[in-house]
Amino acid sequence: MAIPARRRAADVTAFIFATAATLFGLVWLFWILWTTLLHGAAALTPTLFRETTPPPGVSGGGLLNAFYGSAVMIFLGVLIGAPVGVAAGTFLAEHGRFTRLAAIVSFINDILLSAPSIVVGLFVYELVVRPQGHFSGFAGAIALAIIVLPIVVRTTEESLRLVPDQMREAGFALGLPRWRVTRQILYKAALSAILTGILLGVARITGETAPLLFTALNNQFWSANLNAPLANVPVVIFQYAMSPYDDWQKLAWAGAFVLTAFVLILNILVRVLASKGKSK
Repeated sequence: MAIPARRRAADVTAFIFATAATLFGLVWLFWILWTTLLHGAAALTPTLFRETTPPPGVSGGGLLNAFYGSAVMIFLGVLIGAPVGVAAGTFLAEHGRFTRLAAIVSFINDILLSAPSIVVGLFVYELVVRPQGHFSGFAGAIALAIIVLPIVVRTTEESLRLVPDQMREAGFALGLPRWRVTRQILYKAALSAILTGILLGVARITGETAPLLFTALNNQFWSANLNAPLANVPVVIFQYAMSPYDDWQKLAWAGAFVLTAFVLILNILVRVLASKGKSK
């Protein structure tokens, strides 16, 4: 049966517009990546990972304190947010189906997923920073944990629901309680998908700047005190890129390059884990 000319024309038009939109997005993406690579790779030096951020007007320096601060806050954010997210996702998928509480939790989680990160930063500022009277790395970790939380909740819920019901029924037939079925059968079956969600959360919070401006702020010096302002790469990039000093701007490009490479590697790892999960 021949396709009418009008439907064929509409199909070709839609394909042309979809292709043009894809190419439009890819052009800007490759332009950003190329600019970051061009300026960032040129600014990479061994001192970047050995020295702390320099004061104004001083040449050289590195981002050692910023790398340390970002790594610590990301680690603590995932350590706080991931277990809570997995537990909440498990409740939504296994224990709270068709209940009013699950519907409320799912609705709130959807709001958190779409909430601007600056709102999260302002919330933690009022909740933690203002009562304490100072910025801190702990406050930054809490803000990052809140951003990670809804991502892990959604991926955990969806991955557990994709596990066939036959596996649950087999566990119940053996006399296992529900918590053991969840821990020993369902978590193992959905492990790669859950880890994928956690890594997606890490990739999301790696470059967050707004919440850290309200919580951890920055620290020019080396500091391992999490109860004080803590240096971090996104805020350093933000401040140094807007400075009038050429050396600071070079450090900002180098930090942006390292951050972009880290997120790219994480996304590749997510793809690998997702493909392994599908093959299983």
